[in-house]
Amino acid sequence: MSFGSAAGRSSRDGFAVVADADSCPCGSGARFDGCCAPILRGDPASTAERLMRSRYTAFVVGDERHLAGSWHPGTRPATIDLDPRLRWTGLEILAASGGEAGSRRGIVEFRAGWRDRRETGVLHEASRFVFQSDRWWYLDGDHG
Repeated sequence: MSFGSAAGRSSRDGFAVVADADSCPCGSGARFDGCCAPILRGDPASTAERLMRSRYTAFVVGDERHLAGSWHPGTRPATIDLDPRLRWTGLEILAASGGEAGSRRGIVEFRAGWRDRRETGVLHEASRFVFQSDRWWYLDGDHG
């Protein structure tokens, strides 16, 4: 999986820079401005999967504000410290259960590749989401 032109650009803080016309880092195939950008900028995610994809993209671009703001207040950690040396290299959605419009709960199972200098790995998680107060929230995840 490639982030296209965004993969080669870094901001001063070390995180990837994604322009609106670039392919979205979440791997949907859509342009960033038609996919995760509106959610990162404050629009509500329409499904649990869309929220999960936007959270992945937030890790790619170092958006701690979105990660904290989309994490349920009952399970959110006190701080979120992202490491700009950690590069997220691709997202694969394995399964989604619930999480669509009209649902109250959803689970999205995914694999996300990462690289930290010469070390590489994959985060495998089944993320749980809840719909409350007219929006989706990330609750927690089981790592596989």
